[in-house]
Amino acid sequence: MPIDFNSHVMFTIPKPAVYNNIQHNQTNLNTNIQSDTFIKNVNQKIDKDYSGMIIEKKSFGKIEKTGEMADLYTITNKNGLSVDLSTFGATITSIKVPDKNGKLKDITQGYTSVTPYEKSPVGHAGGTIGPCANKIDNGTFKINDKEYKLECNKDNGKTHSHGGSEGFDTKNWKAEILKDGVKFTYLKKDMEGGHPGNVTATVTYQLDNDNKLHIKYHAESDKDTLINMTNHTYFNLDGAENTEENAVLDHIVELPNSSRYTVNNEIAIPTGELASVKDTPFDFKKAKKIKDVIHQESKQLEIGSGFDQNYCIDDYDGKTIRKIAKVKSEKTGIILKVSTNLPGFQFYTANHLGKPEQPEGKDGKKYEKRSAFCIEPQFYPNAINTFDEKPILKQGETYDREIIYEFDTEK
Repeated sequence: MPIDFNSHVMFTIPKPAVYNNIQHNQTNLNTNIQSDTFIKNVNQKIDKDYSGMIIEKKSFGKIEKTGEMADLYTITNKNGLSVDLSTFGATITSIKVPDKNGKLKDITQGYTSVTPYEKSPVGHAGGTIGPCANKIDNGTFKINDKEYKLECNKDNGKTHSHGGSEGFDTKNWKAEILKDGVKFTYLKKDMEGGHPGNVTATVTYQLDNDNKLHIKYHAESDKDTLINMTNHTYFNLDGAENTEENAVLDHIVELPNSSRYTVNNEIAIPTGELASVKDTPFDFKKAKKIKDVIHQESKQLEIGSGFDQNYCIDDYDGKTIRKIAKVKSEKTGIILKVSTNLPGFQFYTANHLGKPEQPEGKDGKKYEKRSAFCIEPQFYPNAINTFDEKPILKQGETYDREIIYEFDTEK
């Protein structure tokens, strides 16, 4: 894996570090993980401020299926905010943010080694979803009048979902260290998973000192193909240790730039109708607590067993980065803001967590139903078959999309 070995980089044996009086605790990994950690300190200013940025690497465990080792990278900025990234699935495994009292809170659900991600991938926690996020009806689509058939891994064999059982979040990506983050690369072979084209896909995570995590997606293909990548992090801004059922319902949600949502059929496939959020439980144009609307009478809420709906972003043009969500915890003061240049996003209240096969999380407890939420920027579900804005990557062109997670704290 390429590493940026430059003369200005200093590698040292890791020690507990204090950033702005915030104690940064290393993730407790299980005992079979090798201690091959390095730390990269970046203290220079080029075209932007990298001062205080630290990037660490450690082993994350062995992938049983392939025998490869997964690695875990931690990016920490000068404010003490850190992001943990696994090569397996190009996955966010942890984000630690200072709360209103200056204490670091891990606000994302996940696991302490690669094994649960490989063996019990319930919910795709934190993973890079692809080649095509969300659902495709009957697993079937056409490009250039040629029909392709994908694995139907959802809804009792009626739909293809999130790349199937061999999607991008199940692959061990190559990693390259950057001055402010990590770039992951995966080479998908032609017809792998049923998708045409040899595709070079990259996901670049870049953290800045304004507490913004930029997730940049890039792809190229030697055939016209389907690409719709997103991130599937489960957030609980009260702290991910809050794993009990309904633990996320006190979160305050604002979705300021979505006036419409896609109406779903009984298996959550969009019908093609775009409905106004006005006078419905889906209206978060003004901030409100999830618990105040999630129990309202609504056929669409019944279908999703809670919020599991694709929102349409107003004034989408394919280029402009627009703010799409703001979520706040009154308990910790932590605020998450999400921006993107994708056309829509799934707002999901983790209604299907808590399954028997689900492994224990970081705190030794299972993540239960509605213990987290997801904001997943994307092309609309089943867009290839239903909507005009289709996630088709043409040969010779590039797929370039971005998601920004911005973190703030309100005293």
